[in-house]
Order: sequence, then structure tokens, then C-alpha cells
Amino acid sequence: MNYDPATLLPRVEALVRTVAAREIMPRFLQAVREHKSDGSALSDADLASQRFLNAELGKLVPLPILGEEMDEGQQRAALAAGDDGLWCVDPVDGTTNFLAGLPFFAVSVALLRQGKPILGVSYAPFCDEMFTALAGGGARLNGELLPLRRPESRLDKSVALVDLKRLPKPLALALAGEPPYYSQRNLGSSVLEWCYLAAGRADLLLHGGQRPWDYAAGRLMVAEAGGSVSSFELDDFDAAPVWRRSVIAALDPAAQAAWRAWTRGRL
Repeated sequence: MNYDPATLLPRVEALVRTVAAREIMPRFLQAVREHKSDGSALSDADLASQRFLNAELGKLVPLPILGEEMDEGQQRAALAAGDDGLWCVDPVDGTTNFLAGLPFFAVSVALLRQGKPILGVSYAPFCDEMFTALAGGGARLNGELLPLRRPESRLDKSVALVDLKRLPKPLALALAGEPPYYSQRNLGSSVLEWCYLAAGRADLLLHGGQRPWDYAAGRLMVAEAGGSVSSFELDDFDAAPVWRRSVIAALDPAAQAAWRAWTRGRL
């Protein structure tokens, strides 16, 4: 199937703006918290956004859709059928933030070919920030090329985005007791943490295990902003298990080498 990611990009941007305006923001501070079988938060905004994107992305290019708010059987079937093209969707990432009234949530869409992202769009509607990336075409925030600032090359001067609760206990204790970086943040939204790293708002990223919809768009944005990504076990992030990938990432190559070595030494 022939499709041009550069031509699709503005149409995907328009879709995520529309779903945010119609299905997500009208429910902000109005949604009722529910829980999925794994204990994670769920709202009617997640479900409505997933339904909208499932319908509308198929009109752009009729490809399999892998979304967070689909059952596991549907997700695995989409992944198995999507080698020539796959939409990967996180309808609302940061649902707990969304329900609590915190501004750190986003809707994210990636287009994958042979398992690798070629287009990524992540939109933070509360702040009206549109992060986009094309393979070989750079990453942007509201049209401005990323990163917005020069990244740190030294760990001890870096700001790190770290989700401590999803890390192996020895690593989490080491980070809590004697961190190698200057300061640490956790946004509660994996999608936005990738975007913030690509933008240069942070220098490092660490996560114990993400799903495809968490990393698909952001992994492309970081790469296009000049950063690099590994897993705990593998330097080649794309070779890590698809369904749950650990993340070690940085914008600066020297920082990434030091960050990876420090992290792996404490696993």
C-alpha cells in the first residue's frame, strides 16, 4: 500500500486536535475514574478518543490500528497484521493526571512500517502543544525544530525524567539514594516525557517498561531531535521486546553513554 508520511502528517495533526476538542477536553474535570484489569486508571475520555481515532485514521489510510483501549486479542492481531503499516494510538496518556486536573496528558498517534515509526504526533491539549516527527524529517513543537536548547553532556548537570516505581528495586534505591544527575522529574505521562526530552526540557529519560503506544511516537521524536535510545539489555532499542520495553535515553551522545553505563551497572 502506498502512502506518503509527509502528506499524512498535517491530516493526522488535524485529527488529534479534533479528538482533543470533541472528546477529551469537554470531559476534563468531568470524567469519572474507572479502573482496568491491571489497576491503571480509565475514563470515558479514553474510550471516546479511541473510538474516534479508530474510525478516522482508517479513513486516512486503511491500516490495522493498535490502541491502548483495545482488548489484548485485538492488539496482538493488529500488530501481527501491521508489518506493511500500522497505526499505534494512545487515546489519552496520563489519565490519572487528566482525572486529577493536572495538565500533563496527551493524545498520541504513530505510523509504523515494519515495526519502526515513520510518523509521530503527540498533542498536549491543555497547553496547545503539538509535537510532531517524520523519519528523516526532524522533530518539531508547534512547527519549531527540536531540540529547543542544547542538551547537557554531563550527568551531574542533567535533568532526568524517571519513573521510580516501575524500576527494578536495586536501581530505584540507587537513584533515590545517590542519583548521578542534577535533578529528577516524573510527569505521569510517558508520551509527554518523550516529547519533553526531544524538546530539550530534560536531558535524560529512564523507564522500567513501556507499551508500544507509550513509546512509538516519542521514540521517533527523540531520534529526530538527535537523541539515542537503548533498553536495559540492548543498545538497539528496536530489538527489545515489543510489548514491554525498558528505556534508557538521552539527547547528548556522551550523556547517553554515561547514563547507560551507570544504569546497567546497578541493575
